[in-house]
Amino acid sequence: MIPALLGMVRFQHTVFALPFAFAGALMATNSVPPWSTLGWILLAMVGARSLAMALNRIIDRRIDAANPRTAGRHLPSGRLTTAQVWVFAGGSLAAMLVAVSQLPRITWWLWPVPVALFVLYPYTKRFTWACHLVLGLSIGIAPIGGWIAVTGDFAVAPVLLWAGVAAWIAGFDIIYALLDVDHDRGAGVRSVPVRFGEAGALRMAAGLHLAAIALLAVAGVAASVSWPYYVGVGACAVILLWEHLTVRPGDDARIQAAFGTANGVMSLVFLAGVIAEVAVA
Repeated sequence: MIPALLGMVRFQHTVFALPFAFAGALMATNSVPPWSTLGWILLAMVGARSLAMALNRIIDRRIDAANPRTAGRHLPSGRLTTAQVWVFAGGSLAAMLVAVSQLPRITWWLWPVPVALFVLYPYTKRFTWACHLVLGLSIGIAPIGGWIAVTGDFAVAPVLLWAGVAAWIAGFDIIYALLDVDHDRGAGVRSVPVRFGEAGALRMAAGLHLAAIALLAVAGVAASVSWPYYVGVGACAVILLWEHLTVRPGDDARIQAAFGTANGVMSLVFLAGVIAEVAVA
């Protein structure tokens, strides 16, 4: 059952958000936090990511069953039961709360915010094409969470990081939604490709990714970082440019490559830029 649960939550996709949580933690003091703090951030992120995916799969199980592309997922196919996934979700929440209890007190008061977004997001595709933005806000909270876990306080820089990551996530989720645009039109599932067409969706994704790079750059100014950070942001811009040059509506292989490969690499490249910045500080 454990391999099935890990497959259900796509554990490997934790790479989308986890590097940004660590980046936020490093940028908070422009130094390496205690290893114990990084460990609790890791546990909190794994718990949060697993909870989010479990809730998404439970809430969307009927939508997934009706879509040929997703009908083979663990709940629609019967490889896991709803009860099993609820137990997994409870364990994931418990892991997140254990980690939060070891971090600054403010994190204990704030943990319901991401959980509320995790619950809200799956429902938004039922009534608004802006569902991608809600997903961006929920995953984009990673760097501000890492920052607060170290400092116990808010600042302008992590809020800008949150906005930048949210725009990046929303942009690539719009691209990913191209895989299901034909089905979604008939099933009443809302998305940017359904509302604005495939060409319009790609234009909106490009605009969000331009905004993401600009926001990440401005976040560096707010955090008073030096040149290695901006080299990392520049490399992220090149990766996103490649992503948009690669994607072709109707070419599922290119869309999957842009979603899985380019975005996973980008998050790691951004973290590498932050690590380099700390190393030269």
